[in-house]
Amino acid sequence: MTEPYLQPEQQVEAPMGKNNGASRGEAPHKKPDKIKRFRYLLSKTKFRVPLYWIRHRGLRTSDVFFGSYPRSGSTWSRFTLYEILTGREAGFDDVNATLRGIHRLKRGIPVLPGNGRLLGSHEQYRKEYKRALYLVRDARDVVLSEYSYLKAMDFFRGDFDQFVEGFVGPNARINGFGPWHRHVASWLDSPIADTPNLLLIRFEDLRGNPEKSFERISEFLGVKTSREVVQRALTNNSIKRMKEKERAAPQLPSDSFVRSGSVQGWRGKLTPSQIEVIEKYAGSCLVRLGYQLSTASLEPAQVNS
Repeated sequence: MTEPYLQPEQQVEAPMGKNNGASRGEAPHKKPDKIKRFRYLLSKTKFRVPLYWIRHRGLRTSDVFFGSYPRSGSTWSRFTLYEILTGREAGFDDVNATLRGIHRLKRGIPVLPGNGRLLGSHEQYRKEYKRALYLVRDARDVVLSEYSYLKAMDFFRGDFDQFVEGFVGPNARINGFGPWHRHVASWLDSPIADTPNLLLIRFEDLRGNPEKSFERISEFLGVKTSREVVQRALTNNSIKRMKEKERAAPQLPSDSFVRSGSVQGWRGKLTPSQIEVIEKYAGSCLVRLGYQLSTASLEPAQVNS
């Protein structure tokens, strides 16, 4: 019997002990990086505009972008796609060296037809994105995962209520990518929306039927594959395999970079007031994407993209 497919971004428990597992031969967790925290803070200022303009230079017409808001399931997706596209088993170092983000696009390795690269981006839609797949996930799950990540990295130091307000509120500044609903709207209302050049994938659909979803993505990328290749890629990224990869190459100072990736995991975790805040501002986008609101009496705020 094969191992169960990875529940995307499956939570991996951190080794116990003073050395975080190092005494048992496991790789120790990384320490918080002050330089990364400085870059994070800088990314929320006006200085990011010229920086990201520079980073988007040197694109090829054959490049395809993998867009997503942070913590929407892109880690698992990239691991699986790496194996489908290269035929090699995925590890953090190999995936990060091949499927580059926009900030390191010049080092990206061609894996698509026409010498194209698959380039990750957490940016809102930009005119440079001529062809892209966009992965979206329920904001109520995203907020929990993003909070855990930013706290682990020591990027955010407030409480969760403050985080929720900063995630979707009028003055949302949790990160440099803007509030979740504005990010989503920028893609849904982009020039390539409703055209063959944009493939919208819901994380929940990807999780519910991974074989069909990754076959659909492969077809969009112009890559011939088979059900067997896709199944092998999914099996190689099972929970057990991903735990081993995480221990070999820790990504966070504490907890795990790879989380539970649950569907509707927010139920029972968010308070009614937190849900109300999220649905007040992001409700219209949630509805556009087919997600049901729990506060049906609320009138979703209009999205200004």
